[in-house]
Amino acid sequence: MNQKGMKIAACALAGAIVFSGLKFQSGAAGVSSVLPVAGLALVLGEGSSVTQIKEETKQTKAAAPLAENVLKNITSTETLTAETVIKTPTITIDDQTTATTATTETVAGQPTAVIPEATPENAAGNTEIVTEQTDTVSENEIVETTEETTVSENQLTEEEKEFSTLVIAKVNDYVNVRDTASEEGEIVGKLYDKSVGTFISEENGWYQIQSGNVTGFVKAEYVVTGEDAIALAKEVGVRIATVTTTTLKVREAPGMDATVLGLVPIEDQLSVLEELDGWVKVSIEEGEGYVSHEFVTLSTEFVEAESKAEEEARLKAEEEARKAAQAAAAKAVSKSTQSSTQSSEQPAAVASGGSGAGSSVANYALQFVGNPYVYGGTSLTNGTDCSGFVMGVYANYGISLPHSSGAQRSAGYDVGGLANAQPGDIVCYSGHVGIYIGNGNIVHASTAATGIKVSNASYRNVLSVRRIF
Repeated sequence: MNQKGMKIAACALAGAIVFSGLKFQSGAAGVSSVLPVAGLALVLGEGSSVTQIKEETKQTKAAAPLAENVLKNITSTETLTAETVIKTPTITIDDQTTATTATTETVAGQPTAVIPEATPENAAGNTEIVTEQTDTVSENEIVETTEETTVSENQLTEEEKEFSTLVIAKVNDYVNVRDTASEEGEIVGKLYDKSVGTFISEENGWYQIQSGNVTGFVKAEYVVTGEDAIALAKEVGVRIATVTTTTLKVREAPGMDATVLGLVPIEDQLSVLEELDGWVKVSIEEGEGYVSHEFVTLSTEFVEAESKAEEEARLKAEEEARKAAQAAAAKAVSKSTQSSTQSSEQPAAVASGGSGAGSSVANYALQFVGNPYVYGGTSLTNGTDCSGFVMGVYANYGISLPHSSGAQRSAGYDVGGLANAQPGDIVCYSGHVGIYIGNGNIVHASTAATGIKVSNASYRNVLSVRRIF
């Protein structure tokens, strides 16, 4: 072998020894102590000059700090994955490039490090690369957080998902619905307190909604949506079970063998207290009981917006109804006589206030107190059920009402709760109705055990109060 060939071989072997030292030793002293000794012994054996050896040694020592920097990065970086390939730096010695690519064996659960390709000019780039890896971990954490949020959304019930798209008014009275997202927009309707619309879009602090026959914009500060809407919807919404069979048996316990508590006719609407597997707990006049899910349909009722045209039509119809009712009431009162069948529960007189027609209705209804309750009946004297009683009383004034407590909840117009009730108003409960007589009382056909009687209007949860006159 000539001297030039021996010189190249010696440099290559010296480089191999350097990287052998890089793999097992952690300090620059360990690296520099290997190369000069081994290189000197090998090259001198082929007759190279001392000057050449010193120059090669000088170049090798210059590379040692870089190797030390690489080693520090190996020992300090612990956040990378086990699948990462280690790249070793490329070092030039005497115009000959010695490149060694380190390979790693993947060990489950053991992190490895990425070693950047570095030269003395870009050695500072190591820190930047480590920072990038740290940023990547942060991004992964963000992804995991997003996944957790998705899981949370998936845990919502179908009903809650629907509620999250609602917009619910939270005001003292009502919030105007306008045709544009501006206070300068024309009023197209009113969204009353606790009334509900469906979210369409958002624009500059306004929500576009659809509610009933109204589509328009409401100021976001007067309504709630999203998670807040889910919570509020459960408070203001009324969960209803509508009877779909001719006569529904309400049982004392969930099971076909349980004792029958009461009977409910088709189309009646019952307040849902609890939903079980195959059974629904409801409230009826006789108490709380259970009905088979097979014979009812479940829904959640909300009050919706009223359009400007609907409000005008309602006010006009109410005025016309009052005039017609007053004429009919005057005619009926002149023909009727007061009955002496008042019970000890009955108040001495109907409270004043409200329309004359409404007070006349209340007084007329009171004369039947003590008469029997009969399921499905319509006779005010021989026996009637709750909706038959209300229907019979109003028939005396020329008003036709359906024979169903659920259907009577749509008669007339809503007055906004018991606090606004006047004599003659229909007070609606779960599967039951009565006639308000004033002083916080109602007259109603209660149960077979009690017949027609007077009760405190708040004895059960009131679903709505409807005014006919």
